[in-house]
Amino acid sequence: MRNGFAAHHFYDDDGNPTGGITTGLGFTIGWQNGPLGRGENRRLPNGAFVEDIIDAAKDRLEYYQDGQFACDENRQAIEYLEYALSC
Repeated sequence: MRNGFAAHHFYDDDGNPTGGITTGLGFTIGWQNGPLGRGENRRLPNGAFVEDIIDAAKDRLEYYQDGQFACDENRQAIEYLEYALSC
């Protein structure tokens, strides 16, 4: 386990990501396995995308900002996460 979490990432025979799982104290993330496709062949997601997790972290920091844990560091982190989501 590194940085307080363990990650197991999987690849197909061509080296493309095919999902995986990341776990740590209080969380488990099942990553999207394979592409969604487009048009009539589009599939429903079967796991989380990085953008989902960034948005969840941003939501939690915004919750802190509405209470006694509001601080400049949280405000700045929210700005960086918003920037990451906009790219």
